[in-house]
Amino acid sequence: MRVSDFDYDLPPVLVAQHPLPRRGDSRMMIVERATGRIRHGRFKEFPGFFEAGDLLVLNDTKVIPARAWGEREGAKIEFLFLKELGPGLWEVMCRPARRLGKGDRIHFGPGFEAFVEEVGEEGKRVLRFDRPDVRAELETIGYAPLPPYIKRGRQDLACRREDLDRYQTVFARKEGAVAAPTAGLHFTKDALTELKAKGVRVRHVTLDVGLATFQPVRAEIVTDHKMLEEWYLLSPAMAHDINAARARQRPVTAVGTTVVRTLESAWHDGNVRPGRRATSLFIYPGYDFHVVNRLLTNFHLPKSTLLMLVTAFAGYDLIMRAYREAVRERYRFFSYGDCMLIL
Repeated sequence: MRVSDFDYDLPPVLVAQHPLPRRGDSRMMIVERATGRIRHGRFKEFPGFFEAGDLLVLNDTKVIPARAWGEREGAKIEFLFLKELGPGLWEVMCRPARRLGKGDRIHFGPGFEAFVEEVGEEGKRVLRFDRPDVRAELETIGYAPLPPYIKRGRQDLACRREDLDRYQTVFARKEGAVAAPTAGLHFTKDALTELKAKGVRVRHVTLDVGLATFQPVRAEIVTDHKMLEEWYLLSPAMAHDINAARARQRPVTAVGTTVVRTLESAWHDGNVRPGRRATSLFIYPGYDFHVVNRLLTNFHLPKSTLLMLVTAFAGYDLIMRAYREAVRERYRFFSYGDCMLIL
């Protein structure tokens, strides 16, 4: 298949720029794989699709305020903090990258400076900070690492607090992501309480969302694209619950594409294995799913690996038809947008 096969027309006005006032008010398209039926509802109906003993899997990764600005010789430079390599040592992306060479110093704030220790490709740099508590400083100066289709002015203080709160799931626990697992943004604490009261087994895995999830596909042929690595953690108790659910033929519902990639990456010799591992699994049409039976997901960018995963799960023709209907019905798209439940 060609990457262009996963393109579709999206009016820019349908790209959600802000979250709804209340998380649970999102619209939810219901897509039935067996019948090809497409229905329209609200996320508030989500618990009604579950019975006692069903398994719901969430990604509990926590987004860090990874977007920050520094100065070099009076010029502002934007940074995305990607990964902590060691105390005071961080891999970042910067723009404009041409302004930063090896040895250059960057001033982020009073008593908070770094120098470029290593120059990488495509805007990547390794920064050595003069203090180890970089995460604590980011809590003070950092902004939510919103994707570029959400338009914010440079250091938009008016939206900073809202984005730090709403570009984060209510069940986030383990810091490390530089993008939100957006299918989880619709959940409220009340929805989780309702699911648990019904006897639904709500469990967590962790995949720290990084560049792999939102890297652009530059190849023309789908199979020529190579995914970057992301790390996931799946506990022994979680692996046991998933394997038990499969043995009882109970549905395993993944909340988001990151959960799908985690569970499918952990599959080995007929069972899900616990552990912390790196994955570069690329799921596109033709993939044989082993673990996940149902999927809650947002609407994804044209020609993205996320859209390819969803079409692999539900079928290319059905999903592309669903996307065309979502456009006609004026659904809100992407991170702050509406969702789709695939049964």
